[in-house]
Amino acid sequence: MLTRFSALPVVLLSVLALAACDPAGPVEQTPDQGAAVPAPYLTPQTTVTAGGLQEREPDTCGAVNYVSVLGQPAAQIQTLGITKPMRIVEWRGVEDQVYNPQRVVFRLDSRGNVYNIDCG
Repeated sequence: MLTRFSALPVVLLSVLALAACDPAGPVEQTPDQGAAVPAPYLTPQTTVTAGGLQEREPDTCGAVNYVSVLGQPAAQIQTLGITKPMRIVEWRGVEDQVYNPQRVVFRLDSRGNVYNIDCG
């Protein structure tokens, strides 16, 4: 004689066993005290060579004029009074691939500080 096997008790026991593995409350995130802060980095000037897919002129946007905000919070960018095109790219932010050699691009780190300034 065939006996009928129900999967419901097995599923319930599995769910309860997995629920018991969950910590009792939310895990508190503590900031890393010894986390390394990335050093500010200014994109080095590129040399213009013939035959490349896209030739770039070195520092066409004047990025070197804004190195005073390297390592500073993004709010400091507004105090520079930049009148030319500019872009602020957040940490892991998405940006289009339209290259404008006159545009100043400020790149932010995970803490919101400027870590790179280049043209594009």
